Amino acid sequence: MKSKIIVTFLVLFTIHSKAQDPIFTQFYLVPETLNPAFTGIANTWNAGFVHRRQWPDGNRKIDTQYGYANTIVSDEIGLGMTVQNHNEVFTDYNYFKLNAAISYRVDINYDWRLRLGLETGFGRKDFQFRNLLLEDQININTGAIAPITIDSRVGEYGNKINFFDMSAGFTIDQEFAWFGVAVKHLNRPNISFRENGNMPLDLFLTVHGGYYFQFLNSPTNLIPEESTLLVTANYMRQGQYNRLDLGAVMDFGPFGFGVIAATNPEGKSTNSHFVSSLNPVALFKLSEFTFGYSYDWNISKLGRTQGIHELTLLWQSSRRCDRCEYYSTKLKRNGGPGYNKT
Repeated sequence: MKSKIIVTFLVLFTIHSKAQDPIFTQFYLVPETLNPAFTGIANTWNAGFVHRRQWPDGNRKIDTQYGYANTIVSDEIGLGMTVQNHNEVFTDYNYFKLNAAISYRVDINYDWRLRLGLETGFGRKDFQFRNLLLEDQININTGAIAPITIDSRVGEYGNKINFFDMSAGFTIDQEFAWFGVAVKHLNRPNISFRENGNMPLDLFLTVHGGYYFQFLNSPTNLIPEESTLLVTANYMRQGQYNRLDLGAVMDFGPFGFGVIAATNPEGKSTNSHFVSSLNPVALFKLSEFTFGYSYDWNISKLGRTQGIHELTLLWQSSRRCDRCEYYSTKLKRNGGPGYNKT
């Protein structure tokens, strides 16, 4: 069992800190990570998996996995499930959640739709305190390791906490544009590891949108007809943390590429950088599957982090929704809204 050498004040600071939710660079490909209102938007069976590895250097490695599956059950209602696991190697901190999601669609007019989404489920945070090796357990003269620490405060903390969580959001979309707002942890679950402690989980706000520019009559053969250029943005805030992602992705049909810039619009110190990373993205499509990859290239003074790698695998059924009374499926392969009226 791997041991960690952490001084007492660092352990206690980490225990009391409010962990931030994992975020994803390829949010435009997997909007379910942002907002439950996107549940069932493809108008058919839709599933995917995301693997994100931050700071791949052994002891600092942080892995996040996210999976989802959803579909529509009527003209208006979409149902789905999401699962997420987040693990930090150095501290053995693990954050797992399993949620059910539902969305309801309301037609505003012929082109625009309003979608309301709700996501609820179970969360668990595990800090693995039994693996910690504190400073007072080490004899610096002999190298001997004491089995217990004299710091009585460590015994006040449990290894695991379980909690119920709830999130909600809405989107407004049409064939080539979408805008949404979502708030996670509406019930502010208590995430304190301390017995009888009280530490409400911070609300997570996200405001996101995008627009697709079509190239129907391209003046050059370099850009195939019906190629699209997605311009997108995603603002996130949780506690003192804030981030604004701005980017563009060119989709040529079977493949695409682009760049997402991660910015810090509300710098909290003189050392803050407005642009913290530039993240090239690429995607490749094969039949009903889409493969995506992104690399977060750090341009701040954080040091050698070896970047962040993110892989996505998405599946979207090409089968039409025969149950839909008023709509038939016309799937879009550029990640936009999943159907057009016919």
